[in-house]
Amino acid sequence: MFAPLSLLYDDHITTRQTGLSLNDLTIATKYLQQFYSHQREPPARRRRSRQSLSSKLKDMQNFFGLNPTGHLDLDTLEVMMTPRCGVSDVDDYGDNAGNKWKKNILYYSIGKYTNDLPASTVDSLLASALDVWAKESPLTFYRTYSDKADIMVEFASYEHGDSYPFDGPQGILAHAFGPGEGTGGDIHFDEDEFWTDGSKGFNLYLVAVHEFGHALGLRHSQNPASIMYPMYTYKKSLNSLSSEDIMNINALYGPRNSTRHSSTLAWNSFYNPWISGSHPSSLVQDKCSPNLSFDAVVILGEAIFFFKDRYLWIKQNNLNDIKEGAISNFMPKIDTEIDAAYWVPKRSTAYLFSGPSFWIVKGSQIKGRPKNIASFGFPSWVQELDAAVHIRRTAHTLFFTQEFYWRFNESRRAMDDMHPRSIREDFPGICIPVSAAVHRDSFLYFFCGSEVYKYDSALKKVIGVYKANSWLNC
Repeated sequence: MFAPLSLLYDDHITTRQTGLSLNDLTIATKYLQQFYSHQREPPARRRRSRQSLSSKLKDMQNFFGLNPTGHLDLDTLEVMMTPRCGVSDVDDYGDNAGNKWKKNILYYSIGKYTNDLPASTVDSLLASALDVWAKESPLTFYRTYSDKADIMVEFASYEHGDSYPFDGPQGILAHAFGPGEGTGGDIHFDEDEFWTDGSKGFNLYLVAVHEFGHALGLRHSQNPASIMYPMYTYKKSLNSLSSEDIMNINALYGPRNSTRHSSTLAWNSFYNPWISGSHPSSLVQDKCSPNLSFDAVVILGEAIFFFKDRYLWIKQNNLNDIKEGAISNFMPKIDTEIDAAYWVPKRSTAYLFSGPSFWIVKGSQIKGRPKNIASFGFPSWVQELDAAVHIRRTAHTLFFTQEFYWRFNESRRAMDDMHPRSIREDFPGICIPVSAAVHRDSFLYFFCGSEVYKYDSALKKVIGVYKANSWLNC
């Protein structure tokens, strides 16, 4: 199942420090195979495997905000040794993940209990964990004693029938399957852990909230404040989701109360698109027009936002569900066109630009008044942006205007030296000006008029051109 030790050395998961053993290297390889989809290569292909293994280690280091050297060091090993969820950080877990339930009433059942807590305590903790998600969504959960429940919960040890065996004390605490038939929605806790309702051992409530998130369709987050962060951390505040968690569950199912109207980024508007009183015929856009273009495109959590004039489409990632309407219906504080937008997942913060101004959206709320784009370090002649895109892997944001682009370091909150640079020179083959840009699945997508260019940064070339409206399922 695991690579031999000689392959570990060949693959250059080594360290520039001393103190790491052969067992440490074995642990690292097992970790990458389980959580970052590293596949062992045959001995005849070790040169190719070497690049793959180092690349997967960089992916892991990037995910947890470590220095992405591709070499195993003590800090990286420490993260690998931290108890965590058994769901992969890069792939959907099992065959049913990455979806959502097509109903708002879900039934759950509890099979085998843990010996660490009274059954009544387990019942209470699991019900409370589900209630956390119910309070922020239209979902309702009912306990049933049937083996046909949507969400089956049980405690098990080592191999337990789902091809994802547990590993004994510490290590993997639990795992869950995304919405779907069969094992879809099921949650398994490792009975070899010490489960408690306090700070000792592992708090069942906290782990359950995380795993129920997976059962509802949520993936792992890079944000340590998110309940969907894969590493276990005891939190004294046991009943609060992060703003990112709330935004993501709302993106899948909508808000708890779909009739209220507020100054927040109104997910409730999905169900009442003209709640602000705008007349639909004056703004409604034909999303399948062959000439459709976008002013800005941004991926926010589990949804993609498309801005055009004062209109907005919101599409669920990998789903056909699209909500649309005037921008002001979803964001009452914004009554103007959006020129560019980007999202920083680690801060759960979005930035929306219009002319020389921009708004900061934290979680689901617009924070304060609009600010001037000069605060990013642009020269005075830049009075508006054509596009913006955040690259999560490098923590850089690219800003495009006219024939130039800037690179902004989100960690230092400063423009990189030697910028601006020429778009034509650094991104050969794309059209100018760029009207919108997103980074998705390791590729950059540049929207130019009614077309979108798929750009491979490693090859420095355009590898596909599509109609912009194809992103709206046309």
